[in-house]
Amino acid sequence: MNVQNRHGDPVDPVPFLVCTATAVMLLFSVGPLYGLAYGLPVWAGLTVATAGTVAVSAVAYHRLVWTAPPPWVQIAPELRFQRLIYIGIGFAVLLVAVSAPLAL
Repeated sequence: MNVQNRHGDPVDPVPFLVCTATAVMLLFSVGPLYGLAYGLPVWAGLTVATAGTVAVSAVAYHRLVWTAPPPWVQIAPELRFQRLIYIGIGFAVLLVAVSAPLAL
């Protein structure tokens, strides 16, 4: 599979595929259940999960394919670790924000 960024440089498509597949798995397994917990019908939960999947896929494509640096550009390990920490904190905040209303 020959995937290129906006400059025509080859890009590895695996991170995009993994991110999109994970989003589909999480949103479609949890989205309708949260919708039912909040009193929405199942079709509304599925619609929200589909919209979320499309949004995550678009952002992942833009970030991981379209504007990806070429393979010969090296990112400092400190910056990669810092990004990973920020993503982990953001994910934890998201989980607490989504779970808190269900506990009350």
